[in-house]
Amino acid sequence: MNQSAARRPNILLIMTDQQRADHLGCYGNPILRTPHIDGLARQGVRASQFYVASPTCMSNRATLMTGRMPSLHGVLHNGIPLSREDTTFVELLRDAGYATALIGKSHLQNFGYNNPPIRSWENLNGGAPPADAMKDARKHHRRGREYDNEWTPYWKADPSFRVQTPFYGFDDVRLCTLHGDRVQGDYARWLAERHPDPDSLRGRENAIPDARYDSPQAWRTRMPVELYPSTYVAEQTCEWLARHAREGGDRPFFVQCSFPDPHHPFTPPGKYWDMYDPAGIPLPPSFHQQNMPALLRAVHERTRGGASREAYIPFALNERECREVTALTYGSISLVDDMVGRVLAKLDELGMRDDTVVVFTSDHGEMMGDHGIALKGVMHYRSVTQVPFVWHDPQLPASRRGASLDAVAGTVDLAQTLLARAGVAPFNGIQGANLLPLLRGAADAPPRAGIVVESEPLQYAFGRPRRFKVRTLFDGRYRLTLSDDPAVCEFYDLEADPHEVEDLWNVPSARARRDERIAALAVEMIRLSESSPLPSAQA
Repeated sequence: MNQSAARRPNILLIMTDQQRADHLGCYGNPILRTPHIDGLARQGVRASQFYVASPTCMSNRATLMTGRMPSLHGVLHNGIPLSREDTTFVELLRDAGYATALIGKSHLQNFGYNNPPIRSWENLNGGAPPADAMKDARKHHRRGREYDNEWTPYWKADPSFRVQTPFYGFDDVRLCTLHGDRVQGDYARWLAERHPDPDSLRGRENAIPDARYDSPQAWRTRMPVELYPSTYVAEQTCEWLARHAREGGDRPFFVQCSFPDPHHPFTPPGKYWDMYDPAGIPLPPSFHQQNMPALLRAVHERTRGGASREAYIPFALNERECREVTALTYGSISLVDDMVGRVLAKLDELGMRDDTVVVFTSDHGEMMGDHGIALKGVMHYRSVTQVPFVWHDPQLPASRRGASLDAVAGTVDLAQTLLARAGVAPFNGIQGANLLPLLRGAADAPPRAGIVVESEPLQYAFGRPRRFKVRTLFDGRYRLTLSDDPAVCEFYDLEADPHEVEDLWNVPSARARRDERIAALAVEMIRLSESSPLPSAQA
């Protein structure tokens, strides 16, 4: 399928879930084997400082789709769907003639957890309650069938239930909800066509006994590799590409190939379960940190108090558990890498490789034993906020192949960059920067102080007496974290202290540098304030 270089490029966006930047060979990991993703980096550009807009699935995925910060699109944490009234860059691509498909995890709408709601309407003055329609600042409450597309209980109850399209700009959706070997959605129907009793393969209750492992949320799944969700995502992506090659003609495509792994629970299938020996996994340098900031201390105290470690709340690990969950996560990532290789081979087979921009990234990271804890939360350590970003583009100058993008960048920049590469102008109110000039070798970094990360807790309050909000600025040298709760504020010199163990917030000799970054964060937050809507009439 030979297409002219003048036509708009195909775009394949490959995403993982909960993968930190240093969990790839091309980012310097000496143990992990990820040859296919590493190959993309060798022939493309790898960003060395790429940060999420929020270390929360739904918040950062909504930022990816809109090119806008969580404080603007309103997905402040999990549990809030992206408004169908928000414009996405995929809608612009679709409107420009792109065929669009989402295969795998979306998480732009709620999955259906059994967790109790924590944040709800409060009567702040004891007055008469307003009608339900006016209990929020916006009358559109993001409820109803158009916001239930990913609600897992509906998928389980109704065999005819499916995603209504177009879905945020995607014409074709093959959905995965949930994680590990418990994934549902379209995947569950695919699985049921291939196995007479799918539920017998799922979960800890059906796991293969393996006394070598004894970590929270880790079990040896009976799900074979050929039926595992990562395999489904790769197979369906290849099938979609083949069908497009037969039917698409000269129409370019945008495909988001979105793996639910390596997100916990830790259930890599088959050979990937023991591909990596926990005994060979070193402990993180910060594992035995003594003087901990408030949020880390709260996680350790909660774990010592006997709280469950089987849900989505971060928890403390012992040395054995840290090594085990890291080894199992590596297995999941190697499986994803093999599936990426399968998709890339399909592009080659179809003659599409020379016309396709391939981008690899993740929605957020994972503590994975850093500071002695696992999972993620409102703690803005780089293990949670820094993710991989690889840009493989047939039109990259030869001098840029294998190069590094060292300017501070992030998820908020993806929409602008992909639109620019497709030759499609953005909408009013989009944020982030167009990284295309930098990827091609331009020297000038975007005119900003750094990348801002926003978050607030959903359920677990980290031992704090009230809800709090967090804003962080990564400027390439420092990490400045500011909060309305003074105990949550932090300041790190990442050059001198790359593992973020020495909080300089209250160190007198660092005060001037800290205050400079506070001012820079304030200016950057002003720059990121709302510029939509356009005026409806001349003044």
